[in-house]
Amino acid sequence: MKFSQFRATLEKPPLSKIKAMIKYLYYWGWQRYCPICQRPARKFGVAGYIARQDASCLHCNSLERHRLVWLYFQQKTDLFNGQSKKMLHVAPEAVFEKLLKARLGSAYLTADLDPTRAVIQMDVTDIQFPAESFDVIYCSHVLEHVPDDRQAMREFFRVLKSDGWAILLVPITAEITFEDPSITDPNDRLKFFGQEDHVRCYGFDYPERLSEAGFQVEIISPADFLTENEIKRMGITEAAGEIYYCVKA
Repeated sequence: MKFSQFRATLEKPPLSKIKAMIKYLYYWGWQRYCPICQRPARKFGVAGYIARQDASCLHCNSLERHRLVWLYFQQKTDLFNGQSKKMLHVAPEAVFEKLLKARLGSAYLTADLDPTRAVIQMDVTDIQFPAESFDVIYCSHVLEHVPDDRQAMREFFRVLKSDGWAILLVPITAEITFEDPSITDPNDRLKFFGQEDHVRCYGFDYPERLSEAGFQVEIISPADFLTENEIKRMGITEAAGEIYYCVKA
C-alpha cells in the first residue's frame, strides 16, 4: 500500500460516524422537542417491544411516558422547589437518573432487584426501610413484573411519608386486570401478557388496587395540564398512558 493510500485510510471517518451523521441529518428539524434533554428533532425514533414510530428521542432515548412524567414533575409537583426531599426511584431509568441525582443530591436513592442497576438492591414486596421514610416514590413499569403486586403497593404506602406523594405507573393493556399465577412459561407469558417477564395485564381497575393499599389516587391525562400543541410537539401519544398520582388517604 502506498503512503498516500494509507493516509487516506486513516483520514476516512469510521462507518459508525458516517451512519451517525446520516441519522442526524435525517432527523434534523423542529417539529418535535424533548423536554428532558431540551433538544429538537424532525421526529422521534422507533421504539418498543412492538415497534412504535415517532416514540424515542434520538438524543436521550426518552419515551412518551418519560416526557410526560418529566413535564408533570416540573409543572405540577414540588419536586424541584429547592426544599430537601428524600426520593426513592425504583428500577431507575437512565434518562432520569443523572438529572434527578443532580437536582436532589444525596436525598435521591435508586433501588432495583438487580444490584448492578441501582445504589441498593431492593425487593419491592419487602422494603428494608422504616415507615414514612420517603417524601417521594417513583416506580414506573415495574409492578407488572411483580407476582405479589398488592404487597408491593402496601410497602410503598408504608414507607411513604404522610405528606408525601408517589407516582406508580403501569402499562394498561386490558379492560380489566388479568393474571394467572399458573402461567410461568416465558412463551405463554408473551402470549397472554404481552412480554415474557410480565405476570399480568393491568386494566382500568388498576387504581382500585392502589386504593386497597390505602392510597388516594388521582388519574392525570396529558390534556389535563398540557396544551394540544405541547402534546403533539413532545410526542406524548396514547403510549404515554396516564399518570397515577398517589397520596395517603
